Amino acid sequence: AAQGARKMEDYGRFLALLASTLLVGFVSVILSLVWVFHYREGLSWDGSAGEFNWHPVLIITGFVFIQGIAIIVYRLPWTWKCSKLLMKFIHAGLNTIAMILAIVSMVAVFDFHNAKNIPNMYSLHSWIGLIAVIFYSLQLLLGFAVFLLPFAPAHLRVVLMPIHVYSGLTIFATVIATALMGITEKLIFALKNPAYSASPPEATLVNCLGLLLVIFGSLILWMASRPHWKRPPVENAKILSPIAATPEGTEVESTMTNSSNADKSDLRISTEAARKQNIKFDEAGQRSTM
Repeated sequence: AAQGARKMEDYGRFLALLASTLLVGFVSVILSLVWVFHYREGLSWDGSAGEFNWHPVLIITGFVFIQGIAIIVYRLPWTWKCSKLLMKFIHAGLNTIAMILAIVSMVAVFDFHNAKNIPNMYSLHSWIGLIAVIFYSLQLLLGFAVFLLPFAPAHLRVVLMPIHVYSGLTIFATVIATALMGITEKLIFALKNPAYSASPPEATLVNCLGLLLVIFGSLILWMASRPHWKRPPVENAKILSPIAATPEGTEVESTMTNSSNADKSDLRISTEAARKQNIKFDEAGQRSTM
């Protein structure tokens, strides 16, 4: 009973944290829209400043908010009854949407710069931003090839999973940092009378937007790095993916630790059963959905 109460309390904490994270992310997107519509020239695609404004809006919506959700989608407890393959498709789909929005946002900047004869790729923000988009694209392609398509050998998945997780979190943190550099750069260039240093309302609003991006990134990284919030392997064994047969079970979910020995013995029993019963089933199931 005490353990059940602890789990419910932990579940409640997770839901509170998730709600806070989604709220901060949503407010960040709203503030980016308030910024470009109230203080700047709105949104357009005609080479004017309105075209540039797609850049902050799409980066914050896609590269920050949607990517953040994609990172924690495996952590949602109500998805643990779903097949791991379905969750992989959702994870990959959200990341694909984020990448498309990021690329469109970069096209908007280059198009605007070329229309106004402004040099491209001279700032540190642009350097790191382009690197982040390139690495994100490579991460996505490698994720599809190794973890989603059923052709990669299990040992390769085991080796690459920690690298995939680390590089994903690193890219996400880099995107947040690059966004902060970008909005600071924009304020310095755009605010002339009154200047940025005079703290006009626009500066205060966008500084608050930057703070929210840091909070959102911190919450996502916290949720992604807590071992006890990882998708539990026992649930996986019951449904589709055998613990011992799939590298995700051995590498990622196995850190879902329980303190009691009974839980550990249950895990060993279910692992053995999964190995015997589900290896062929898992392979067939993965291929049949492709």
